[in-house]
Amino acid sequence: MTEKPFWETVALADMTREEWESLCDGCGKCCLLKLEDEDTLDLSYTDVACRLLDMGSCRCSCYEERSRLVPDCVTLTPDIIPNLRWMPKTCAYRLISEGKPLRWWHPLVSHDPETVHQAGISVRGRVVSERRAGDLEEHIVDWPDEDSD
Repeated sequence: MTEKPFWETVALADMTREEWESLCDGCGKCCLLKLEDEDTLDLSYTDVACRLLDMGSCRCSCYEERSRLVPDCVTLTPDIIPNLRWMPKTCAYRLISEGKPLRWWHPLVSHDPETVHQAGISVRGRVVSERRAGDLEEHIVDWPDEDSD
């Protein structure tokens, strides 16, 4: 009998730091700038990445310092995940919080950190840095919240 993986048996709040950090699939979608309509509260994703995102690896280039360098960067914790409506539907933190399985391309499932990119889930090759973007309204896209198996 095969033992179930930790993400299927351990609650988000009970995970070790190593387990918690390993849930990040490296897609980079949470590092995209988003726009919220003040009247309707509708959320729009852009293809503009935070200045700290390494657009090749789709990882934060200053992860340990991100909250200091980008004050509005959200530090994920188990208790806030259900309230983050901007979290992509493919995000492992969101999926686990909702009791859903990880996708086949997630590195914990595939055992390969490249599958998230090969499956076309990550932002690799699809984003511009906020330093070069200009008007965010010209960068609104639909693909960050696509749900893909």
